[in-house]
Amino acid sequence: MIVCVLYPRFELLAALGDRRALLSEPAALAPEAGREQVVGEVSAPAEAYGIVRGMRLGEAMSRCPGLRLVAPDPEGVRSLWGAVLDRLEGIGAEVESDHAGAAFFAAAGLHGIHGGDLAGVLSAARHALGAGARFGVGPSRFASHAAALQVRPRRGRHSRVVVEAVVRDFLAPLPVALLRTRPELQALPEVLERLGIRTLGELASLPSRAVAERFGHPGLLALDLSRGRDTPLEPRRPFEPVVERLDLPEAASGQQLERALELLIARVLARRERRGRSLRGLAVSARFVAGGTWRTSVTLRHASADPGRIRLALAQRLAELPAPSESLALEVEAFGPPAHDQGRLLDEADTVRRSRLGEAVRQARQAAGADAALRVLDVDPDSRIPERRAVLAPFPDAS
Repeated sequence: MIVCVLYPRFELLAALGDRRALLSEPAALAPEAGREQVVGEVSAPAEAYGIVRGMRLGEAMSRCPGLRLVAPDPEGVRSLWGAVLDRLEGIGAEVESDHAGAAFFAAAGLHGIHGGDLAGVLSAARHALGAGARFGVGPSRFASHAAALQVRPRRGRHSRVVVEAVVRDFLAPLPVALLRTRPELQALPEVLERLGIRTLGELASLPSRAVAERFGHPGLLALDLSRGRDTPLEPRRPFEPVVERLDLPEAASGQQLERALELLIARVLARRERRGRSLRGLAVSARFVAGGTWRTSVTLRHASADPGRIRLALAQRLAELPAPSESLALEVEAFGPPAHDQGRLLDEADTVRRSRLGEAVRQARQAAGADAALRVLDVDPDSRIPERRAVLAPFPDAS
């Protein structure tokens, strides 16, 4: 059985901090600075006005002119949610979590150390997390999440268990909008509702061949979810915190920010925890002078420990910084293999250059089509007709 640990409105609660009284008013997370202008998680009074997460800011304000916008705090959310996952792993759970507020783990392997049954596992998880968490249990990730959404703590019920024998009957009356909990199915419920398919039971009754022909792989995934099946869990890897933060002078910008980034990169590369490994994924974050935080992640095309390459990949993200910041931080999200790249020592520099150019051409064609990379070939340079002097031909991608 799969256990879902659910914290409704976790991101909004983390951003509010000590101002939780605002939950009794129409409130919503403001759009992240420099990102798409849509609201984040909303309070219950805001939902009463028809405001939902992902709604355009203008539409939300027109529905509720008194809507209170709360500055998002991605750094605070990441820190608080990381602590929740650490406590779950402290009871022996292998946790999967795609976003803050919802986590999943398999209960079967924990029976032997927590009383021998599911009730013992739930009791241990509740004791580790304290009040506020809702628990749903089901044979699949999707079913357990649906069960957790049905929990009502005010009625003294903090968990709900759905056994495999009744999972299809449990899911059947639920709306297809529940599929939006999966990021790859965000747009599908709207299309299904237009076709008159409003519940998961109606979706589950459709033939697989027709769903595959109309919706492709997303449709087949939605069909499996509505029938109680799901993909296997993918527990997160052990986290290795490597973070460096630097306080900034007031109104730092331009070369000052770039210099601060260079210092952060040098400090990260000098950390003992790196153990000679290259860097694959990095995150740049900032705390604003006026309150709130900002964070953006960068995955390097090639894992590297070269400060110059890393700076080039991260410097362009500093231009997205939307407001004056009091501090800048750099965090390693993923390590690469040991840094033993000695390409600069090779005598065959031209071969290396052509190999890298060929890789760039292949990536450009994969992103923009076969005509994304062309070269000019001279055919008849002396012709009096310009169109006959040269032609465009595909650029060779082989090294």
